[in-house]
Amino acid sequence: QPNPQLLNSIPSKTMSESKPKCVLAYSGGLDTSVILTWLCEKGFDVIAFCADVGQHHEDFEAVKAKAVACGALKCVVTDLRHEFVTDYVFEAVKCNAIYESRYLLGTSIARPCIAKEMVRIALEEGATYLGHGATGKGNDQVRFEMCAQALMPQAQMIAPWRDAEFIESFKGRKDLLAYCVKHNIPVDAKPKSNYSIDENLYHTSYESGMLEDANCTYEESMFKMTASPQNAPDQSETVAIEFKAGVPVKITNESDGTVKTDPLEIFLYCNEVAGKHGIGRIDIVE
Repeated sequence: QPNPQLLNSIPSKTMSESKPKCVLAYSGGLDTSVILTWLCEKGFDVIAFCADVGQHHEDFEAVKAKAVACGALKCVVTDLRHEFVTDYVFEAVKCNAIYESRYLLGTSIARPCIAKEMVRIALEEGATYLGHGATGKGNDQVRFEMCAQALMPQAQMIAPWRDAEFIESFKGRKDLLAYCVKHNIPVDAKPKSNYSIDENLYHTSYESGMLEDANCTYEESMFKMTASPQNAPDQSETVAIEFKAGVPVKITNESDGTVKTDPLEIFLYCNEVAGKHGIGRIDIVE
């Protein structure tokens, strides 16, 4: 039977007829893979959802396969890149949404985009629960849950990192890995980075771990979107960007004649050209 701590208000009729259904925001990483299997153990039918917001070199087919291997009924991967650019990134650019004059809020503005699609899937699938793997001490839990409450107030949220039983069972990475071994959950053999990473097409952000030490510099290998200025081309390029109502509608590379007019293609091309020339790196203290 489902855990009553998580199902304190689900009608007994529903419990007897079928399992409660939960849409879980799923990345394919350690935490959400454990959460997925744990929810299945607690009596949920889990639909995993992974949003493509421009993560670099992500193998979404592998993510889908892993979700199903962990017990999901299925894994839905939605390409949200175009919507993310037009409805979130461009709107943020129009209103100069920059935190502390430097940080572009790429992580923050992606969450409503993801939560909106998560709600759409829940309504389509008849799910009454939404789950996420955000920690109980950060901002992401608030972003996901406030968006869900606004768009689907009848949904109930499952946040395992605020659940007493889950926290008691998983006190650290060692416990998570032991659970993976017990339940045959595939684990990435590569050592975990000494910092956390969140990435999308707007930016890749790194925090915590060694980066908390102001005397510790970053590793060059961590950068995914930008070349080091030392390795950037000596030859410059000139680009022209045309705007309409505050939104870019065309980019022209006057050096090689490349032209882009689709919003997503414009944005990705900006990333490509700027990144190649070492533009876009910041190092900030909040």
